[in-house]
Amino acid sequence: MKVGDRVRVKTSIIVYIHPEHRNQPFDIKGLEGEIASIIEDWNGRPISPNLPIQVKFGDKFKVHLKSEELEVISE
Repeated sequence: MKVGDRVRVKTSIIVYIHPEHRNQPFDIKGLEGEIASIIEDWNGRPISPNLPIQVKFGDKFKVHLKSEELEVISE
């Protein structure tokens, strides 16, 4: 996976930050988006974040996820 790849969420993940369902449980399984960034370092030092992949769904919704929770649709 790399920045710019189209991905789909393949596991059931409940979020409370979706813009249309604010403060309500919302399952993002099946949503398709684009990888916006992959976090590997902080100020030049390598790190190992728990949720390293930031996926952008539309203009207003971004989520940090693990690679196991995503499947690549197109590169």
